[in-house]
Amino acid sequence: MGTKVKPYQADGSKKEQVQQMFDNIAHKYDFLNRFLSLGIDVGWRKKAIKMLAKHEPKKILDVATGTADFALATLPLQPEEVIGVDISEGMLDVGRKKIADRGVTNVRLEQGDSEKLRFEDNQFDAVIVAFGVRNFENLSQGLSEINRVLKPGGVVMILEFSKPTGLFGLIFNLYNKTLLPLWGKLFSGDSAAYTYLPESVAAFPEGDEFKQIMRSLSYRKVDDRRLTFGVCSIYTGIK
Repeated sequence: MGTKVKPYQADGSKKEQVQQMFDNIAHKYDFLNRFLSLGIDVGWRKKAIKMLAKHEPKKILDVATGTADFALATLPLQPEEVIGVDISEGMLDVGRKKIADRGVTNVRLEQGDSEKLRFEDNQFDAVIVAFGVRNFENLSQGLSEINRVLKPGGVVMILEFSKPTGLFGLIFNLYNKTLLPLWGKLFSGDSAAYTYLPESVAAFPEGDEFKQIMRSLSYRKVDDRRLTFGVCSIYTGIK
C-alpha cells in the first residue's frame, strides 16, 4: 500500500524523487520548518516525547530522521543509543552538524531505506517517525519493517499531518495551496517540494484508516492524539 503522489511529475520511483527532493531543500529545511509552521512543530515533538517518556526507551530508532530534530528531542529521556536513518544524505549532513555542534555522543545518523531497514529483528525499545511515513513508497512495507525491528512490547510513535475540518480546515487548506508553495519556492528554490507537501497530506490515509492499517500489521493498543485543531496526529502502537 502507498500513495501515488510524487514530488516531481516525471519518471522515476517515489523513493528516488523523495530522496532528490530532500537533497534539494536540505540547506533550508530547518528554517522553512520553523517559518512555515510558526514554530509549532517544535511543540508537537515535545508533546510526543512526553508521551514516550512512560515507556522509558533505552534504544531508539528514528526513521526518516531528516535533520535529526526528533532524534535530538529524545535526549531528555536519557536513552543509551539513538540511531537516525534517512534516505537523503543532504538532510543527514545537516543533522550530523547539529549533533557535532551540541557535542552529543549517543546519537548517530546513517543513510538507509525506511522500507528495508538493515537492523536485525527485535532491536529497539522504541521506533519514532516525524512526518515521514507519508513519504514511504509502500506504507505497509515501511510499517512492517518498523514492527520487525521493535522488541516485543516496544512502542512505535508516529507524528504525521492530518486534515483539519471546519473553518480552520478551510484556512489550513488555503494556506497549503497558496502561501506554502510560494514561500517554499522563494526560500528553497524548489516549488515542487512545497506543492508535494499538501498533496501528500491529502493522499495520506489518516485517523481511523491509518490505525486500521497499523492493527492489520499486528500492532496492539493502537491510538492517536490530535494536536492544533487536527493539523497533526500522534499515532502510537505496541508490538
